[in-house]
Amino acid sequence: MAVNGNDAVQKMRDTLLKRGASTIKSLGRTFRIMDDDGNRSISLEEFKKGFTDYQCGLSDEEYKAIFQMFDKDGSGSLSFDEFLVHLRPPMNQSRVNIVEKAFKKADKTGDGVLTVADLKGVYNVKEHPKYKNGEWTEQQCFESFLKTFDEADDPNVKVTMEEFLNYYSAVSASIDNDGYFDLMMRNAWKM
Repeated sequence: MAVNGNDAVQKMRDTLLKRGASTIKSLGRTFRIMDDDGNRSISLEEFKKGFTDYQCGLSDEEYKAIFQMFDKDGSGSLSFDEFLVHLRPPMNQSRVNIVEKAFKKADKTGDGVLTVADLKGVYNVKEHPKYKNGEWTEQQCFESFLKTFDEADDPNVKVTMEEFLNYYSAVSASIDNDGYFDLMMRNAWKM
């Protein structure tokens, strides 16, 4: 019988939510509990043991399929980022809408990619500490800002809608109130 990885992941997510793991902080605590050897990564055995302790009710095949799905770099272990990306709750549609609206506002050229040129009218670097003390140029401040959205395996200083959504999905996981998330986005992107 083929294993449906998405169903199994949802089962894991539901189990974590029942135990109160709905924010990045609580998912981080779950990750540290599973990391038996303290090496800041989780092996398949630690993963299986951790979720068996949480009584997810998954088979060995499901654990293996999920683990392989999470292990994007094929290293045989999960980093916290790999763990978080798959287990954090997805953003609801109202949050996705406000994130998309912010992206469209920032994408001055309308080409679907945020670049330094797009940010010049949106992001003011004048108050950035490294700009103020002369350590960085305006260009370096813009590039540093864009790198916060870049995927770790593709740091190209160009941000796609997918990268932007992924970044704010992580932020969203730590904000329980939709109204506060909306306000934060509107203030951050001057909407």
